[in-house]
Amino acid sequence: MADLCNRIAKLKKERDAVILAHYYVDDAVQDIADFVGDSYYLSKKATEVRQKVILFCGVLFMAESAKILNPEKTVLMPDTTADCPMAHMVKEETIRNARAEYGDLAVVCYINSTAEIKALSDVCVTSSNAEKIIRALPEHNILFVPDQHLGHYVARQVPEKNFIFNEGHCIVHTSISREKVEQALRLHPEAQVLAHPECTADVVEMADYAGSTSGIIEQAATSPAQTFIICTEVGVLNQLKRVAPDKTFYFVGDKKMCVNMKKVTLEKMEKALLTMADPIVLDEDLRAAAEHALRRMHELGG
Repeated sequence: MADLCNRIAKLKKERDAVILAHYYVDDAVQDIADFVGDSYYLSKKATEVRQKVILFCGVLFMAESAKILNPEKTVLMPDTTADCPMAHMVKEETIRNARAEYGDLAVVCYINSTAEIKALSDVCVTSSNAEKIIRALPEHNILFVPDQHLGHYVARQVPEKNFIFNEGHCIVHTSISREKVEQALRLHPEAQVLAHPECTADVVEMADYAGSTSGIIEQAATSPAQTFIICTEVGVLNQLKRVAPDKTFYFVGDKKMCVNMKKVTLEKMEKALLTMADPIVLDEDLRAAAEHALRRMHELGG
């Protein structure tokens, strides 16, 4: 593996490339990346890096977002088939119908969405900034797409707004049931429960802390607790071990791994940098329309 990592490092320098990786990809990929984080951090970092090439180790909507924000850069993926099913769980007609039905409407799209949906939206959000951004919007009616569970979670935090929901969901997070968490707590009653708000409401209600992947990592690092039940994708364990090496973590759910995130491998990273094949390409009108929602997220999200 050392030889492979050295070859990637050499190619990265030759291509003037930077490697961005999500918390959910394999440990070896995180370890070789220049920056590791959640969707918000990576979208922000994509606007700050000086390199001409971005190798995005995550799923398609993340690489698309990097290209939307950096049209002059080359954005590559190690595996272009790595996609997020939830990103496709909203139809354009849902947005068009809502705009026709509701006055004073803001279309708020979770960053886990396609470029086409971003282009039809007023602002993007992530799990770490959705509450802050929606509070700042002047509109009373909020169409939240595509994830219904994050939408309902934010609606509970911002009861003064009227939310309209879409039926999308994350396959990994909805596999985490209340029964699974209760079972884990019976085995580890001293544990704190840390949950991502893409989980269902009954799981989030059990959590000692609910928040973004970055928030979960920070909570584990700063909490006096020594044992944790983690309700999110298992790839986050790599960072949890870094920030809290002496603490113990248990994961729950029937689908602890995102199969799309796990498509990203060191071998595919090397090939992407070697061949420079299949860069992300977006129609300019689509890119410009989608950029508005992403830029507004960074403006309102702080």
